Amino acid sequence: MMPQSAAATLGGVTSRVPVLLSTSSLFPERTAAAFQLAAALGYDGLEVMVWTDAVSQDAGALRGLADHYGVPVLSVHAPCLLVTQRVWSPDPWERLRRAAVLAETLEAPTVVVHPPFTWQRDYARNFADGLDKIAGEFGGLRLAVENMYPVRMAGRQFVPYAPGWDPTETGYPSYTLDLSHCAAAHTDALAMADRMGDGLAHVHLGDGTGEGRDEHLVPGRGSQPCAELLRSLAGRGFTGSVAVEVTTRGAKSRQTREADLREALAFARQHLNTPSPVDA
Repeated sequence: MMPQSAAATLGGVTSRVPVLLSTSSLFPERTAAAFQLAAALGYDGLEVMVWTDAVSQDAGALRGLADHYGVPVLSVHAPCLLVTQRVWSPDPWERLRRAAVLAETLEAPTVVVHPPFTWQRDYARNFADGLDKIAGEFGGLRLAVENMYPVRMAGRQFVPYAPGWDPTETGYPSYTLDLSHCAAAHTDALAMADRMGDGLAHVHLGDGTGEGRDEHLVPGRGSQPCAELLRSLAGRGFTGSVAVEVTTRGAKSRQTREADLREALAFARQHLNTPSPVDA
């Protein structure tokens, strides 16, 4: 399995941290389109969101695309969304295990996983122990639990995750920090990164206005400390990757989508290469 420090040199990247394009950023376009666009724009790699697109589930197809476009898969997002509860299997452990197999096959060092839903009682009860068991079976693979957010509907708020939306309250070896989710949860992203500490393995770069919904805006278009967080990573000893995860489904043309993703990449590169005063 490729170590994350080595991945940072792929594609001649000048930053210590590779910047990935999440395939979800092109939705509703298919997985294959993300490889083409990542190569054209100069991303260092891809995060594959495993969903109903058969290519996203197929290691052989993904490896072929990675080789053809020269864009490695450096992160796999397990099928944890409501719309992916039947991908591979209705059993959440089987889905997570198959995501780990996919990551290992593609030499991707990170699997992103959400906390269990409240109705997944057995999965939630054994979640921490199960993560440790799978991580032990796939040496070096980081199962990075992502911070989520409460859901607000009709003036009321509820938390659909067990034991909660903030994984730092339970504590796990590895985390994914999602800045758009921080906005939706009205929580301080920098403080959450502090709580994640050495466990911070991966960042989902997107912005939000704090309106209480998950927006995944292009970084710099919301109110989140995206630049500050990126500049702080060197001082945190971060050895993971940053995946651009933004919503472009409202783009009126392919050219507009490309422009948004080019802007997001430029933002990430700029601030990853600008140390914070603490790091200087």
